[in-house]
Amino acid sequence: MDGVARRLRHAERADVPLILAFIRELADYEGMLNEVVADEPTLEEWIFDKQRAEVIFVLEGEREVGFALFFHNFSTFLGRAGIYLEDLYVRPEFRGRGHGKALLRYLAQVAVERGCGRLEWWCLDWNKPSIEFYLSMGAEPMEDWTVYRIAGATLTALARPDSR
Repeated sequence: MDGVARRLRHAERADVPLILAFIRELADYEGMLNEVVADEPTLEEWIFDKQRAEVIFVLEGEREVGFALFFHNFSTFLGRAGIYLEDLYVRPEFRGRGHGKALLRYLAQVAVERGCGRLEWWCLDWNKPSIEFYLSMGAEPMEDWTVYRIAGATLTALARPDSR
């Protein structure tokens, strides 16, 4: 142990405001706060009612200082589910104390316990501290892959039966 009084806990429905606060802090850190449209009712519906994602908090003492939001994806090549880490965030004043490592280690344990074939995530190219951290944990960048996205009005248009 690194001397920090740390524990992890799964989010509960009453934590929705805290989840949203962490999402907003992460978005602000990434310079994308204006893109956050999530609200408490939406998060409650998708995380707790529909159970489409899970959240783990890392606590220092009795205070939540970071979180990880993840869900299952599926690899056709492996023929099994994986875990996709959507967000991992530790508040700046608590970084360097092993909290991010504890969250990643826990997610690796969850993946192994559930029989998943992999744990994966995206990282912004400019986020050098996070990239260095992930590389130090043994992560491998997927340099031959490009992320594509269809969202918003483009998604709605594509969903129409008459779209081309």
